[in-house]
Amino acid sequence: MIHPQAIVEPGAKLADNVEVGPWSYIGADVEIGAGTRIGPHVVIKGPTVIGEDNRIFQFASVGEECQDKKYKGEPTELVIGDRNVIREGCTIHRGTVQDEGITRIGSDNLLMAYVHVAHDCVVGSHCILANSTALAGHVKLGDYAILGGFTAVHQFCQIGPHVMCGAGTVVLKDIPAYVMATGNTAQPHGINLEGLRRRGFSPESLRALRQAYKTIYRKGLTVAEALEQLHQLAADEPAVQPLIDSLSESARGIIR
Repeated sequence: MIHPQAIVEPGAKLADNVEVGPWSYIGADVEIGAGTRIGPHVVIKGPTVIGEDNRIFQFASVGEECQDKKYKGEPTELVIGDRNVIREGCTIHRGTVQDEGITRIGSDNLLMAYVHVAHDCVVGSHCILANSTALAGHVKLGDYAILGGFTAVHQFCQIGPHVMCGAGTVVLKDIPAYVMATGNTAQPHGINLEGLRRRGFSPESLRALRQAYKTIYRKGLTVAEALEQLHQLAADEPAVQPLIDSLSESARGIIR
């Protein structure tokens, strides 16, 4: 299961059925769960914990020191869940002590070729990051978010669950849950209705979310004023709550 031309440092903890391809390097502070397959020419350094049934393709760099000039060699971490696909040339960096010290990636994500996930990012589960998407430091990405190729996200931005960004989007502000966005810089273009239908949202939920979107973006309200009306909607339709959370937790302000 471990190719004779791979290097696995003493101290690394690999489950019995982990595959490691030729010319790959696994550092001493790395833990890899059952069923994970590491291709050739992959570098994994730690402290890094990788869950079960992941697949990491050639030339990916996982768990390397971050590119933050404040980083001084502290033993920060990278934690990756289960069943993720990390394609060719991806770079995923550990955290910094200026944040929680951990970069986190959930489960069932697809990171296409040349995706960059910087230090202290938190990526949820069931996300798709298309080719050459770049997340700067401290970015938070909600579950089921889809970022088109060459999307660039500014540090500290938050992208809510079920968001969809078109290719080449430049994100400088927070994107609320469920919203479709595109452009340089990102602008909102309605609710991600088709994605929500595919995930089983009811017609009643979709109607409420469309009404919530109009409340935020079509009535000329401040965020505080919009939140008052959204709370009333959420009393009858719980699907509105993630949208409320996105607005309430936004520190950079939302896209307009």
